[in-house]
Amino acid sequence: MNIFVGSLPFSIEEADLRESFEAYGAVDSVKIITDKFTGRSKGFGFVEMPNDEEGQKAIDELNGATVQGRAIVVNKSEPKPEGERRSFNGGGNRGGGDSRGGSRGGYGNDRNSGGGYGGNSRGGDNRGGGNRGGY
Repeated sequence: MNIFVGSLPFSIEEADLRESFEAYGAVDSVKIITDKFTGRSKGFGFVEMPNDEEGQKAIDELNGATVQGRAIVVNKSEPKPEGERRSFNGGGNRGGGDSRGGSRGGYGNDRNSGGGYGGNSRGGDNRGGGNRGGY
């Protein structure tokens, strides 16, 4: 059983966390998640216990328990389905223009054009100022 452990004190070590869970049964692995740049704990981690009954007993007993002055959160970790994972460096609005481009050149003679042959209008949005350029 994979168990999530949150609200951990930043100073706790994996050995200390392992010891807390071993009181309820065998522990396969313990991993405290750290910041990849600073190496500092992010305040949560995961404990893997091979026996589901022992894992559930650990969850029941340790959820809300105080560890080094902090009430920890302990619950069963469920992996997210692939479709629900989000990328932290993807998404959002990439590229695309805004409404301040205006026209570039041409014979246009309206408010938002470059005005005149070969004109180069920048800022021809609906706030005026798009009539630069010339012949």
